[in-house]
Amino acid sequence: MRGAAIALLLAATTARADPDPWFGSDKALHFGFSSALAIAGYGAATTFSPSPKVRAAYGASVALLAGIGKELWDASGPGGASAKDLTWDLLGTAVGVAICWVLDELVFGRLAAPAAQTN
Repeated sequence: MRGAAIALLLAATTARADPDPWFGSDKALHFGFSSALAIAGYGAATTFSPSPKVRAAYGASVALLAGIGKELWDASGPGGASAKDLTWDLLGTAVGVAICWVLDELVFGRLAAPAAQTN
């Protein structure tokens, strides 16, 4: 009797397992790729903008467009769209932009530097 109860309990917990867990292996990929894209976008924006705000917006846009595009692609049929995936994309984007912002301030001192005067 005890064995049957344990088997029933295991079957019930397995049936309710979340097919899209918050900490699934794909969430790390979403976070990592979004961070990398945000960093790459921020870095690319340094070639055309001296403004940290513009660079941050550009980096965030690159990463978020990729993440949203991926979820729209999944929603159209190839996979399952996931709000959890998009949440990890947002977190990765924020971390990637924050890393660049801090590097701009601490390493390069660009944020506090006054704009160059031209005469």
